[in-house]
Amino acid sequence: MSTRPLHLASAALFALALAVPAGAADLGRMPVRAPVAAPPPPFTWTGCYIGGFVGGAWTNDDVIFTDLGNATFRSFSGGVAAGRVEDVHSFAVPLDDSSIIGGGTLGCNWQFAGSPFVFGIEGEGGFMKLNGAAFDPLINPNLTVTAFRGTADVLGAARVGDWYAMATGRLGYAFDRWMVYVKGGAAFVPIKASVVDTCASVPAGCGNWLIATGADDTATVGTIGGGIEWAFAPNWSIKAEYMFIGLSGHNLTSCGTATFASGAVVQGGAFCFNHDFPDIHTAKVGINLRFGSLFGP
Repeated sequence: MSTRPLHLASAALFALALAVPAGAADLGRMPVRAPVAAPPPPFTWTGCYIGGFVGGAWTNDDVIFTDLGNATFRSFSGGVAAGRVEDVHSFAVPLDDSSIIGGGTLGCNWQFAGSPFVFGIEGEGGFMKLNGAAFDPLINPNLTVTAFRGTADVLGAARVGDWYAMATGRLGYAFDRWMVYVKGGAAFVPIKASVVDTCASVPAGCGNWLIATGADDTATVGTIGGGIEWAFAPNWSIKAEYMFIGLSGHNLTSCGTATFASGAVVQGGAFCFNHDFPDIHTAKVGINLRFGSLFGP
């Protein structure tokens, strides 16, 4: 029997034994591929937030005071001498050019997954104050009482503010961490007006009777506006916003009994004045901190 096949098998086994360690060494030197990191979840505006803001408020118009007179006299400013001939008339009371505003906001946003639209509700409250005062200039298109007295002594005063508040809805369109939005709802603004005449000295050129009226109310009116917001961090954003407060057409009526310097009451009952307030504009910048969601995680 030939021993050649046995020699061939032995040689093959020997070669395999040498190759296996070499191949294992080559495998050990092969680079190991790192696991692929999952992409971060897309940014969402969903969540509730609290924030603060500063800015300014202004108006382009005056408060209009209208002298309505009483049952006997056609106007208060006419006095005894001209009260029966001076017609109902109006005069303007300019408000301050502007007011600093500042306060806080609280709201919630909801953004559908995969949608750029953001729905929200927001409450806002803060400080705002616009004051003004002016004398009735005694001018009427048809008549003037300057022939009867030369000193303007009927002083009208008005105020919008000390505080204000808004309750609004928001609709935004998001470009990832940027959002443009519109908002609208109700605004609550205190308003005050008064008319005072404390001069009854005819030699000084004043009229011959005195009055003090006053009225105030918290006006509930519409508001609309919009802005832009940028989420510069996962839970922080800054915004710039303009809001229009539709106060125009909201008026007060103040009435008071007129008296002579002696204390005697002027006949005809109370004299009344109407006060029409103008629209208000606000602009502000603010910062918001998102802290959670009412609509899920």
